[in-house]
Amino acid sequence: MAKIISNIQVPIDSELHEHLQWMIPDHGEYRVLKKSLDARRRHDVHFVYSLEVAEQNEKLERPQIHLDQITQPQGQNNKPIVIGSGPAGLFAALRLVERGIPCRLFERGSKSEKRILGINQFWRYGKLDSRNNVCYGEGGAGLYSDGKLITRIKSPHIPYVLNRLVNFGAPAEIEYLSNPHVGSDRIRRVIPKLREFLISKGCEIFFDHQITEFVFQNKAVTGVVDEYGKTHDADHVVLATGHSAEDMLFRLHDQGVFLEGKSFAMGLRVEHPQQLINEIQYRQHANHPKLGSANYKLTHHDHQSGIGVYSFCMCPGGFVLSSGTEADRIVCNGMSNYARNSPYANAAIVISIDHQKNFGNDLFGGLKLREELEKKAFYQVGILGGTKQLPAQNLIDFLENGNKNKYDLVKGSSPSGTVNVQFQNILPNFMLQKIQESFQQFNQSMKGFISKDAQLYGVESRTSCPIRVTRDQVTMESISHRGLYPCGEGAGYAGGITSAACDGVDIADQIYAKWSSQGLHRG
Repeated sequence: MAKIISNIQVPIDSELHEHLQWMIPDHGEYRVLKKSLDARRRHDVHFVYSLEVAEQNEKLERPQIHLDQITQPQGQNNKPIVIGSGPAGLFAALRLVERGIPCRLFERGSKSEKRILGINQFWRYGKLDSRNNVCYGEGGAGLYSDGKLITRIKSPHIPYVLNRLVNFGAPAEIEYLSNPHVGSDRIRRVIPKLREFLISKGCEIFFDHQITEFVFQNKAVTGVVDEYGKTHDADHVVLATGHSAEDMLFRLHDQGVFLEGKSFAMGLRVEHPQQLINEIQYRQHANHPKLGSANYKLTHHDHQSGIGVYSFCMCPGGFVLSSGTEADRIVCNGMSNYARNSPYANAAIVISIDHQKNFGNDLFGGLKLREELEKKAFYQVGILGGTKQLPAQNLIDFLENGNKNKYDLVKGSSPSGTVNVQFQNILPNFMLQKIQESFQQFNQSMKGFISKDAQLYGVESRTSCPIRVTRDQVTMESISHRGLYPCGEGAGYAGGITSAACDGVDIADQIYAKWSSQGLHRG
């Protein structure tokens, strides 16, 4: 019988199978359940494994997650509607069709193949497609990201999400790595396969169809209206529109759906040579072929003010992207491909912004601040005739806060180029000072983090949505309108690919439970 063995420590110059043969000479097949790297001690860098090990001649099968299904779904003209095809929307639709419930999915942007063309046009020529950019289109903001699947949530759906991603072509190791990532290049291959599966299971997908209005009767949703004026009836609508769909939030507010302001974070993105980060983190092992591109996680908390500054969405061997969704606003974000082989490492350095302290009863105060900073960033770029370039500044110049930058910008990783600015002309003082203070703290824990070879990009303003579409903790429906299910990052209930996907699964299971309770049979 197979057994689980945990905390197997394997030096980086050793091989797992050799180590296991020494531990259990007569073992059979084995499967890695978890793998992590421990580089805390300079002279003892090693991998830590948990394994499922079979006896001799025993076979191990890759576990699959199977679901109960409804075998007699309701009428075809009342299928649930999912709005948005990011991780939350796609996994809500996937879970529904696997439960035997056909659904309809609406996306304002295009298929990923067409969307990518629009993004490349923007990076190359500065021509923004408001429907197909780094935030909108099939795959959502997660399509152009590091593809990181790290999450702090403890959802029981995490194994399901990872299992299904692997089934659609993601690397198998995401199911056991402690810091799993798919990579932006590979996630683009996964999404079309997921789309094809959804269609094969009865999901109707409407690309280039923006939902502009909801139909409510007696505080319950009965359908939606698309931009072409057509009404689509539905008693269950999953709202998974992502963190950038401000127009949807304003429309919900106009129609009386309950919203509340929430705390969020904004800041800048810092980029270093990847070799420098490797040397800081791995020291004499910096060039070891098994270690790859090093990452980091940094936090600084001011106990007097209660304000926190932390690294977010760290992208080893990555790129910094111009990621705006409006023609007069500039946003930056980070991504990396599966190999993480760019010569640069980047991460957002963001400050927590408490809604109540900063905006009080102004529901849209966070959105207003976000818009203000993004427009300031665009203005600074526009002074020199740019539209797509990112504002950037050498880290030393940023910390000295002078009236003139001393350092020229390096080329960096941004495919759309950069413009040399002073971020004191973009960020409010409270953000500027706390981020500067945090770099001094970060340099204490990572000696060499402050470097003339590092530069900043701005603005990192889309870490999460400053608005929450509040839902009931039990039914997961809007607290003001039945049948409307706020979901994922745009509704204020997730903070990354995995957590958004898990939230979509949770919503789908709530809909499944309702359909099952209506006297339908399970398979």
